[in-house]
Amino acid sequence: MVRETALAPSQLIWPLFVIEGHNERTPIKTMPGVERLSVDLAVAAAREAAAAGIAALALFPNTPNERRNENATEAYNPDNLMCRALSAIKSAVPEVGLIADVALDEYSSDGQDGLVRDGEILNDETIEVMVRSALVQARAGADIIAPSDMMDGRVGAIRGALDSGGFEMTQIMSYAAKYASCFYGPFREAVGSGSRLKGDKRSYQMDYFNADEALREVAQDIEEGADSVMVKPGLPYLDVVRAVRDEFNIPVFAYQVSGEYAMIEFAAQAGAFDRRAAMLESLAAFRRAGAAGVLTYFALEAARLLG
Repeated sequence: MVRETALAPSQLIWPLFVIEGHNERTPIKTMPGVERLSVDLAVAAAREAAAAGIAALALFPNTPNERRNENATEAYNPDNLMCRALSAIKSAVPEVGLIADVALDEYSSDGQDGLVRDGEILNDETIEVMVRSALVQARAGADIIAPSDMMDGRVGAIRGALDSGGFEMTQIMSYAAKYASCFYGPFREAVGSGSRLKGDKRSYQMDYFNADEALREVAQDIEEGADSVMVKPGLPYLDVVRAVRDEFNIPVFAYQVSGEYAMIEFAAQAGAFDRRAAMLESLAAFRRAGAAGVLTYFALEAARLLG
């Protein structure tokens, strides 16, 4: 009766890693319990998510090496792994929302989120590729386009292209405050970009010493047409989640990233604390900080418990 914060399955978003093949699943060694799934198994997972009351899935493809290149051309191939997964899930489980990641690290040969020439990230050229990628994803069934790259001006460019292409109702969830963090390590293994990453991403992701910068980044993305924004990583940045929530009248989401998930899993395996208790307490912290929802690899398990 006096609890101030609620946590429900509908406030959880389940990230899924997709691979080629049929009836294929491969474990991710740094993320115990998380697997990459072929499209048919991703469809089955979507059915489980719907039954548990989960609001949406966030899809991330592990593009085969032979389809990666320095220009990330696979990003806008309408028959790429992401688009096939979107189409299959939307056809089979239309009631589940689909969030499509838009960044080039899943398609590039160098693991960077943007196109690189002579060691420099090309902001405008990257946006052109991202716009083409967003359009094929929207055609394939994405309900929400989620640019996760942190290039300047990409939200406005994608919004304009979606509107011109007849996708006015397709939303944009901007990774507006994405920090250059060590907590992404397991994710990069999961999508196959970590081993090929050349350099780092500090020139376009945020400095983790900065908080006010996040408000400026969020304000810019809202002005350009973002329907919701995200803070990433999650638990180490709850102050940023709260600051954004207090400053702007827009849904703010948080991503409990792969490194956060791994810390809970490995600590629980070592006997440091009860795994289920740590999972639920951490998710409650996001909601208490003001997050409208949470992207978490615990989504299915947590939703079943909460339901």
